[in-house]
Amino acid sequence: MKDHYSTLGVARGATHTDIKQAYRRLASQHHPDKGGDTARFQEIEQAYRVLTDPAARQEYDNPRPQAQFHASSFNLDEIFNMFGTRFHQEQRRATANLQLWVTLADLARPGAKIIAVSSPQGQSQIEIQIPPGLADGDSIRYPRLAPGQQDLVITYRIRPDADWQRDGAHVMCVCDVDVWLAILGGDITVRTLRDTDIAVTLPPRTQNGTVLRVRGHGLPQRNNAAPGDMLVRIQLRLPEHISDSLLAEIQRAVQK
Repeated sequence: MKDHYSTLGVARGATHTDIKQAYRRLASQHHPDKGGDTARFQEIEQAYRVLTDPAARQEYDNPRPQAQFHASSFNLDEIFNMFGTRFHQEQRRATANLQLWVTLADLARPGAKIIAVSSPQGQSQIEIQIPPGLADGDSIRYPRLAPGQQDLVITYRIRPDADWQRDGAHVMCVCDVDVWLAILGGDITVRTLRDTDIAVTLPPRTQNGTVLRVRGHGLPQRNNAAPGDMLVRIQLRLPEHISDSLLAEIQRAVQK
C-alpha cells in the first residue's frame, strides 16, 4: 500500500492545513497541463483525497483486516443454471470498463455529459447521465451504451478540490472577510459550486472560524432527497493599511 504521507511529503500527524498546502504545491508542480507526469499527479490527488477525509484517513491509519474468500469452492455453471439461461447470458455479455474523473462541480450539476470511448473501431462520442449522489469509486452500468452494444461500466473518481471540502451531500468553503465587516455585520457574496453568486448575511460581531449554513446549495442526492447544504467558514482578514489615528482610537476603546 502506498504511503500517502510520503506522497505529499508531510508527517503522519500533519494538520488539515499542512496537507492542503502540500497538495497545492505538488499539484501545481506535477499537473499534466504544465508538463507533469499524469501517474504522479493521480498519486498526489489520491493521497489528498484520503488524508483530508476524516473517515478515510482514520481507516487508512488503522486498517481493518480484510476477510478472504476463495472462489474454488463454487461451481459457477451450477449457480448460473439455478437462475436460468437468460441470466447466464446476461452475465456473460461483454462489457467495456472506463474510469472517469469528475469534479465536485460536476456532481453539483448532474445530468447529461458527452464523453469519448475508445474501441478497436476507433473513438466515439457518447452521452451518459451522471446520477446524483455519487461517491468516489462508485461504478455505474449503462446497458448497451458502449460500441458493439456492450454494457458500459463507468467507475467514477472524484477529483480533490483545494477550495471545497465534502461531507456527504454538504460542501464547505472558506471565505475571507474584512475584519470591520465582521465586527459591524453585513452581506458578503459567495460563489457556489454551481458557479452562481449568492448573498450571505454576517451578523454583527462575527468571530473568526464561524461557520454559516446556506441550506440547499450543497450536492443533490439520490431518490429526490433534499440537496445538501453549503457551509461557509469565515476567515477574518486584517486591512493592509491601518492609520495611526485609527490605532489610537481602537486603543482608547479597548482601555475603557
